[in-house]
Amino acid sequence: MTKRICILAGARPNFIKVSPLVRAIGQHAEASCLLVYAGSAADPTLETSLFDDLQIDRPQYYLDVVSDRLNEITSQVMARFDRFLDEHPVDVVIVVDDLASTMAAAIVTKKRGIRLAHLVAGTRSFDITMPKEINRLVIDALSDYLFTAGVRSTGVATREQSEQSQTYMVGNILMDTLRFNRARLHRPSLLPDLQENSYIVFTLNRKALLADEDHLSQLLTAMIEAAGDTPIIAPLRPEASQVVSRLTTASEISSVNCKLSTVNSLNYLEFGWLTAHAKGIITDSGNVAEEATFNGVPCITLNNYTEHKETVTVGSNVLVGEDPERLGEAVAQLVSGQWKHSALPDRWDGRTAERILQILLA
Repeated sequence: MTKRICILAGARPNFIKVSPLVRAIGQHAEASCLLVYAGSAADPTLETSLFDDLQIDRPQYYLDVVSDRLNEITSQVMARFDRFLDEHPVDVVIVVDDLASTMAAAIVTKKRGIRLAHLVAGTRSFDITMPKEINRLVIDALSDYLFTAGVRSTGVATREQSEQSQTYMVGNILMDTLRFNRARLHRPSLLPDLQENSYIVFTLNRKALLADEDHLSQLLTAMIEAAGDTPIIAPLRPEASQVVSRLTTASEISSVNCKLSTVNSLNYLEFGWLTAHAKGIITDSGNVAEEATFNGVPCITLNNYTEHKETVTVGSNVLVGEDPERLGEAVAQLVSGQWKHSALPDRWDGRTAERILQILLA
């Protein structure tokens, strides 16, 4: 009998993580996949090329929830996902990461007595004031299958699991996507003359960092001064690009030899090439830091914690918080080539989707 597996994605990064699983299910005669997006088909972050790059079809179903308010997202996803399950019976629901939509779908799934799997379980900041930390706690507590990426998250999930749940260290599924696409990455068309290992990539997404422009200006100044003659390429979304461009023309930054260039957001395969061939990366994104560890590229993260400690203890990542002085020191080390030795964490081998499917079909 074919097992019907529903995968719910709440935001663009979720598709990058679930694409290996979607492909694996599609190749297995004993399983079928229903891919659901909590948002709208018109979501501008789901660019046309994304699904072609990931080699999966667009979602078959959309819940059409569009809101910036977390409680509204939660209530609307609960109502609409409940109606979806009325019309589409499934055997298991897989949710990803720690979004409000992820938690909402998890609650509905368990209320209906359907088995629930959490992909990237056991991640914690241990900061209960963070909304995502609440989401993580709720989702893990409800899940029947806790699929973890590393030793630390496995320990957390194992300690907290209920009598009905099981924890499985399956590895980091983001590595499956990177391994699958490695040969398909290509140089950005906007940067045809860019030389490999000669530049730094800078990404910025967190709203809190963008909102505090005085502090962001200090971070940018420290980064640019420490980078010296090394170009900094910043593929940014429009909101971030406007802020960074405005700040880099300010007197305190323009007075130094500014080598920072903002470019439009790149598609997945172009961005993957850019980060894989960089001299180093400066980012506020956990996913980008994980990819840097896979590629062995030095990475500086503008945060005090990471959901995947392995990127720091084993991989190429260093946390500097939001401290301009620490950022400048780390960039200087990066540019000079004095970076720490790094390796791949256990089970970050590109076979996570296979392990998950074997467990679900057992």
